[in-house]
Amino acid sequence: MPDEPGTIDGKQFWQAISQRATGSTIVTARSESGPAGLLGLSATHLCADPPTMLVSVDKRTSALAIILEARHFAINYLPSGQKALAEIFGGKSDLKGADRFSTASWIKLATGAPVLADAIGAIDCELVETIERYNVVIILGRVVATSGDPQATPLVHFRGGFLP
Repeated sequence: MPDEPGTIDGKQFWQAISQRATGSTIVTARSESGPAGLLGLSATHLCADPPTMLVSVDKRTSALAIILEARHFAINYLPSGQKALAEIFGGKSDLKGADRFSTASWIKLATGAPVLADAIGAIDCELVETIERYNVVIILGRVVATSGDPQATPLVHFRGGFLP
C-alpha cells in the first residue's frame, strides 16, 4: 500500500502557488442586480474545441451570485498600468460591489458582461456548467467573443504582488 501523502497547510500551499507568474485578470458579469467583478487569479482555458474557459471562485465572493444569475462572465486581462484596478477588485480598497466599476472605462461584447476598455485581452463567455468542490465554485464558460491588443504589456501577478 502506498504511503499517505503528507499534509500541506494553507500557508505552505499558497507559498508554492505564488511561485508561478500569472496574468492578472478581472472576472466580470452583469445581471439585473448590476455589475460585479473579482480579481481572478485562477482563470484559465479548459480546452480549445469547443473554446472553453474555467474560473475558480470562492463561495464567499459576493460577485459569485451575479455570475450565476447572469449566466455569463468575461475575463479581462489587465495591462501593466492597472495595478490599482487589480487591487480594487482584489478587495484592497474601500470600494465594494458596483462602485468598483467607477474607476475605469467599460464596454461590452456579446453577453453584456463588463469588459475593460483598455484590457490587453478579453474573453466573453456564456456559463455552461458549475462544479462545487470544497469552498469553491468552478465555473465553465463557452467563449462567445474575444477582443484584445496584441501590442500591450500585461500586468503580471507573482509572489503575492505585481511585477514592475
